[in-house]
Formats: sequence, structure tokens, C-alpha cells
Amino acid sequence: MISILLALFAGLSDLLSGLVPLYYKMEESRTRYIIAFAAGTMLGAIFFEMLPEIHQSDSVFIALGFFSFYLLERLTMIHACGEYECTTEAHRIGWLPVLGMASDNIIDGVGIAVAYLINPITGIIVALSVIVHEIPQGLSTTILLSRSGKGKLTILSALAAESILYPVGAALAFLVPGSLNTAVLAFVTGDFLYISASDLLPDAHKRFNIKVIFAVLLGAISVLVLEFLVKR
Repeated sequence: MISILLALFAGLSDLLSGLVPLYYKMEESRTRYIIAFAAGTMLGAIFFEMLPEIHQSDSVFIALGFFSFYLLERLTMIHACGEYECTTEAHRIGWLPVLGMASDNIIDGVGIAVAYLINPITGIIVALSVIVHEIPQGLSTTILLSRSGKGKLTILSALAAESILYPVGAALAFLVPGSLNTAVLAFVTGDFLYISASDLLPDAHKRFNIKVIFAVLLGAISVLVLEFLVKR
């Protein structure tokens, strides 16, 4: 039940961040800092919490998760609009990237629940890293649909549909046999690794900025600090 609640918070992060571009035009530099911090928190969750929980025999699933998400992204162009001011036609395709993001949201929800079942502390930290990551994703969803000419009602419907898929994914995780939990966590780890290293970091570093580097490191350090506080 707690894992579903954590997934619900991740969904709310997606929804609320997606509302921002509808009513407020953010500066591109600010979104870059958000993306950088999100990358740092995801990498921190991977290295400090997720990898230690994975059995060596399940390490192949890390690669499977990484390359599965690579193929999914190439087919749907999800996360292609990390910068606030994206202009190419590939960023205007509308519903296809949103569907890709939605499938990713289910995986995130499953990851939160499975991580919590393996170790509650790991589940909480994974959930928090997802919550931070969903801020740039919510922004991207609104930007993608706005640039495709979609109205506010359509955008709000898309954001709501995306958001509800986190707790749906968390609920589906309870159908996974306990013996496969670490394999599923390994798959999600590969997913996280691709998102953070291949999407978020390159988006954040379009231009050199020492503050962006600091934001990445701060994100990773925040996971260590949180881990220390929770385990006390």
C-alpha cells in the first residue's frame, strides 16, 4: 500500500510540473538545472541503492532494460524535448511520444513497488528519484503537445492519464512472483541508467555551465544524505 502511495506522489509530480508551462514561461536555463539535478538523483539511486540490491545472476537484466528503453525511445522520440525551447519537427509529433512516456511511467511504478518490496529504504529513495525525474518529463509532455497544436483540455487529459499510470504500475508489481523481484529491479535499473546517462545528462549539458555540473553532483549527494538520514 505504501509503495502505491509513493507511486501516486510520482504521478502528482508529473501532473503538477506539466501545468507550469501552461501558465508560466520558464527560462531555458532553469529547466537545465532541474534536468541536471534529476540526472544526479537517478544516478545516485542507481549506484547507492539499486545496484547493491541486484544479484549478480540478474545483471543481464540491467542490459536488457537499458537497450529496451533505447529502442523504445528511438521509436517514439520520448525525452527528445529536454530543452525548453525545442523547435524541430520531430518534437511536434504529439501523441506518439506521450504514449512512450506513458509506458515508461508504468515501468517506473513497477520499479518503485518492487524496490520497496525488496528494501523499504531502497523503495523510498527510488520513488524520490522518480518524483524529481518526472518534473522535466511533465514539462516535456506539455511542450510536445502545445507545439502540436493541442488545447489545454487535451494536455490536461494527457497529463492526468500519464500520472495515473504510476500507481497502476505499482499495483501490477504485486503480480510479480517474489523470486523475480531482483530481476525486475535490474531491468528498471537499466531503464534508469539509460534515462539519466543518455537523456538527462546530455540535455543538461547542451552548453557548458559549472552550475549544471554542481546540480548533477548535488542530486547524487542528496541521495547519500537521504540514505544516511533514513538509516539512522
